[in-house]
Amino acid sequence: MSATASNFDPAVTPAPTAPAARPQARGEPVHVPNAILEPLWVRTLLMTVALLFLALFLVVPLLSVFAEAFKKGWEAYLAAIIEPDAISAIKLTLLTAAIAVPLNLVFGVAASWTIAKFEFRGKNILLTLIDLPFSVSPVISGLIYVLLFGAQGWFGPWLREHDIKILFAVPGIVLATVFVTFPFVARELIPLMQAQGSEEEEAALVLGASGWKTFRYVTLPNIKWGLLYGVILCNARAMGEFGAVSVVSGHIRGETNTIPLQVEILYNEYNFQAAFAVASLLAFLALLTLALKSFIEWRLRETVLPHNVHNAAHQQELT
Repeated sequence: MSATASNFDPAVTPAPTAPAARPQARGEPVHVPNAILEPLWVRTLLMTVALLFLALFLVVPLLSVFAEAFKKGWEAYLAAIIEPDAISAIKLTLLTAAIAVPLNLVFGVAASWTIAKFEFRGKNILLTLIDLPFSVSPVISGLIYVLLFGAQGWFGPWLREHDIKILFAVPGIVLATVFVTFPFVARELIPLMQAQGSEEEEAALVLGASGWKTFRYVTLPNIKWGLLYGVILCNARAMGEFGAVSVVSGHIRGETNTIPLQVEILYNEYNFQAAFAVASLLAFLALLTLALKSFIEWRLRETVLPHNVHNAAHQQELT
């Protein structure tokens, strides 16, 4: 036996290490072990159930909206859309969204920046408060504003003395819409900013960039698709909100009715064709939102995945 073999001590000599795993190339198919794959009949059954569920509860109702809207022809559909009360509802809906969405945009960016980039006491409380509209019924949120700004509410007498009207007017509708929609932008940006980390911002600050320039030239380009995704969801919810707006609007035709409230009034008056015609506007908005949502999800995958692969490779080099 050679000297090399006789001096070998398994307790001292380290075992050979396995070669480092090759980073998965972009676009390369992911290998899935056969052990976790279900049989073909199970996969087929699950896909069939899912498709039937979507067809029954999504596709059929959506098609029925457009079928009823155009049941009496294009002229009747157009007449229902350009009716004065419908035009007023469309204008009020667009105005409400035009005010609520930018407010939630500013809040969402500020809240997500604070939560993702800093550590402070009360961080979990802030996250809980952001999720509050998801757990509270929109009707309850509308009643909160009634208790605050109603005639018998906390600020009701003061508002009446100064001739300021919030309930049954545009300000109340905007406040209720802002409350039910403010989590959307923040909840899209917080995980995105946390995944991207703060190394690039720290490098920009070390190089002498101001806080505003760091946000404009470093942070904003990295979050732009996630930001747009949150804005689209926020806008869709703002235009389609019913419960909270129904409580604070007063249902004044031609003044405080949004599109969902106008649909309810027309349906209760047995004007079904006009109700479905106005509802088709919201259905079209939903389809447009779905298309934009799919595109932005694709862009987010293209943006976040290479960033995460780069960070993993960098960490591997450091170790």
